[in-house]
Parts: sequence; C-alpha cells; structure tokens
Amino acid sequence: MPQVMVVARNFMDMVAALPAAKLDMLYDSAFICEAVLRSLPPLAKKYALQMLYVSAPVAAAAMEEWVLDEYAAKHRVAIDRLLQLRVFVEVRDRRKEVSYKMNQKFQGNMQKYLVDGGSLPREPIPSSVTARLPTLAELESFALEQWECFLLQLINSSQVERGTSFSSSMMRTFQRGLLSSRDGEAPRLTENGFQFLLMETNAQLWYIMREYISSAEERGVDPTELISFLLELSFHTLGEAYSLNTLTDVQRNAIRDLAELGLVKLQQGRKDSWFIPTKLATNLSASLSDSSSNKEGFVVVETNFRMYAYSTSRLHCEILRLFSRVEYQLPNLIVGSITKESLYGAFENGITAEQIISFLQQNAHPRVADKIPAVPENVTDQIRLWETDRNRVDMTLSHLYEDFPSKDMFEQCCDYARDHGCLLWEDAKKMRLIVRVEFHPEMREFLRRLR
Repeated sequence: MPQVMVVARNFMDMVAALPAAKLDMLYDSAFICEAVLRSLPPLAKKYALQMLYVSAPVAAAAMEEWVLDEYAAKHRVAIDRLLQLRVFVEVRDRRKEVSYKMNQKFQGNMQKYLVDGGSLPREPIPSSVTARLPTLAELESFALEQWECFLLQLINSSQVERGTSFSSSMMRTFQRGLLSSRDGEAPRLTENGFQFLLMETNAQLWYIMREYISSAEERGVDPTELISFLLELSFHTLGEAYSLNTLTDVQRNAIRDLAELGLVKLQQGRKDSWFIPTKLATNLSASLSDSSSNKEGFVVVETNFRMYAYSTSRLHCEILRLFSRVEYQLPNLIVGSITKESLYGAFENGITAEQIISFLQQNAHPRVADKIPAVPENVTDQIRLWETDRNRVDMTLSHLYEDFPSKDMFEQCCDYARDHGCLLWEDAKKMRLIVRVEFHPEMREFLRRLR
C-alpha cells in the first residue's frame, strides 16, 4: 500500500518540534504566546490560565486532583501538549517528584497582555495613502486564482500561462516530496504529489507551509524567524494594507513567496508599496478543523459510475482526470465516468481508494450533499474492491533454503525463523523453507553454529 501523507494540523506542531532554546526565543513575542494559547486544547488552556499568576512549581500529583478520574486521559493529553510547547516546564525535586512550572517568558508576556491589552503587529496604512483597496470578494477571488495557478503548475506546467512561474525558493519547496526530476527530464509528480492534489485546501496549505519552513535553512533563513513572522501575519486584519517598509529583508522575501500562493496581495503606490492579507494568511494560526473550508461542492456521481462536475475551473477538470475518464467539457459542466482503468492509473500513482472517496464526498454538489450517502454505495464499494483486487499479491524479498542434511536441522531452522517472525513458507516433505531476505545473515550464522 502507498504511504499516506502526514500533514501537521497547525503551526503549533512545527513549533513544538523546535529545540528548547529556539522555542524560548519565540516566546519573546507576545503574538506567538497568544497564538500558542489559542491553539491549546480546552483543558490545557484552562491549566495555562490557572497557572498564569502562580510563580512556584505545582506538584504533578496535585494537578491530577484537578479533574475527576474519568477525565484522566484528557488530563494527560493536556499536560503533554503544554510540555511539548514548553508552556509548562518539568521540575524535579530531591525526592525525584515531578512538578510543573510555567515558562517565565510565556508567563510574563501573557500577564502583560491581560493587563495592557493586545496590539496589532503593525499599523495599517491610512486609506488616504492607498486610495482604493480590493474588496473582500475581490481578495478572495485573487487568493483562489493564485492557489489554482499553483496547483495547475504542479499538475502540468504547460497548463499555466507564461509569466506565472514561481520563484526558485518556492520551486525548491515543491520538489521536497511533491515533484521529482531526473537529469534532462521535466519534473514529475511523486506519489505524495498525487495525494496532495486530492487534499482539502487547508491541508494543502499546511503541507506547503511546513515544507517552506523546513527548507528555510537551505535558503540561509532561520526557521524560527520564519515561523514567528507567519504566526504574526495571522494577527493582521483581513483586507487592510500594510507597508513593506516595516518588514525585514527575510520577511520581505517571504511576503513575495506568499503572494505567489495567494496568502497576500502586493500593490504598488506612487511612493509606497504594501501587502494585503487574504483569508489564507489570517487563518494561519488556526487548526485545520477551525479553518475548514465551507466551499460549495460541485460533483454528482450516479449509480452507473457516471460523473457530472458543475464547474468552470480548469483545475477541477485536471484533478478529476487523476482518477476518472473525462469524456467532454462544456463551459460550466465536466462529464466523465469512473472506470476500472482510470482507477488503476490512480492507484499506480499512489492515490488510495479512501482518498478518492473522501474527495467525492467532500466535493459533493449541494443537491446530493445532504443525502446519505452523498456518493452511491455501489460506487464506493466497487472503488474499494478494485483497489483490493489490485493489491491481492504482495511482493516480499526472500531467501530460499533447501538440501538440509537432516530433518532435525530443518525443524530447528524453521523454529528459529518462526520465533523471529521471519518465516514465510515451509515444505516439511521436501525440507525447504523461505525467510525474509533481511533475516538471511542471522539464518546463515545460525546454520553455521548448527554445523
């Protein structure tokens, strides 16, 4: 089975993975502290607020008494998250008993925030300077267009008009798992790339942001500084204009990359330049579930495997081609069918049956979205069966042993391989056995000792 992509649910997963020293540096910013507090599970958020004005460590055993026994599992999850993000720091006394103390930087910044109130990362440019700014509807249209342009370039660079090629830093990001290329050949989608195209927009965004941050050091950028700026960006006001002159060189370069993805829109005035955050940017500090898309679906699947997609988007057409046979396209309608051959092509590219079914369900047209099921059961069952049929035979590298001098030696070898979980097959009559290839060196040594 192909490996399914793993996507961080929000920036806090990347923040938690930072070294302790880097994480403490992030807490110099009140915006990061607020973003972390927002992201915490409800019980963890409650603990953080309870400890906000407690300076002495609190015993772990005492904190366990804060919840009833039936909520012990939620208590452990909350404490683990607080420790991962270094909101709580573990302290041990001479008797090795565990206590928890709040991170001093986090505590100080949040106390100041509660007393003085929050402030914007930077002030927006007055409307007298910017004149007319795009409306929220125009901004959303721009973000969608840029994001679709990016996805189309992933599918096939020839689908995108000239002049929309992405920067070298973004292309390096794409090539980290989504695209692969050999010498003299054009880049091609990997298995992860095909799976990526069927994800929800927010899941796709988290994946790209994670890879963009992971590749920061290759561009000579501190990942901590990039995470800090991206989280800070989520506190800007949707649709307001902010001067590029207030940004550092690193932030200015990042803004240009983000503009290509539709997270911000860049504009040039007579004397000043500014950026305008879109909804993609202002949702960056939210989790996938909090920022889930409410977009209207467009696909209708019938029991005869015919598929009708009410869309004018080229991107939708290209995504449907990944697992179905598109027969013809009208100005606002794509007609196709789900066939065994089209699905086999999708499975060959690493797309799973569950990903295809999930895509069809999440993008079901409003006329069928409320039905249970939104996609006919005979279609979903057949998609799963075709995948199972293709995966009935698994290839396993192995090693054959035969011509044993005695029955006793053969049985000892079978028992030895079986005990290690590496015996694949045995034939007691002809004294032959097959083991996993990685077990061959150990089996050879075992045979040497028996002789």
